[in-house]
Amino acid sequence: MTFIVDDLLVRPFVSILDALHALAVQELYDVEEIRDELKENQLLFELGERSEAEYERRRRELEAELEIAEEAREQLRDKSIQVRG
Repeated sequence: MTFIVDDLLVRPFVSILDALHALAVQELYDVEEIRDELKENQLLFELGERSEAEYERRRRELEAELEIAEEAREQLRDKSIQVRG
């Protein structure tokens, strides 16, 4: 009887939480948005609206974010996502 109640009450709740978690991770680690920011950073530098120092600083930040986002997306695909601080 306990297993039936588990299947009816707990599993749907866990499935919903899994789906919400996946959506949150995708939103937080949006690879395409980070790539767009890298392109924008490059363009602003080329147009002279951003100094070389600012361009390099922002590029390093974005590349680090991109690496984390790609790793998070891979873990999400493998269902092994871990929160890093």
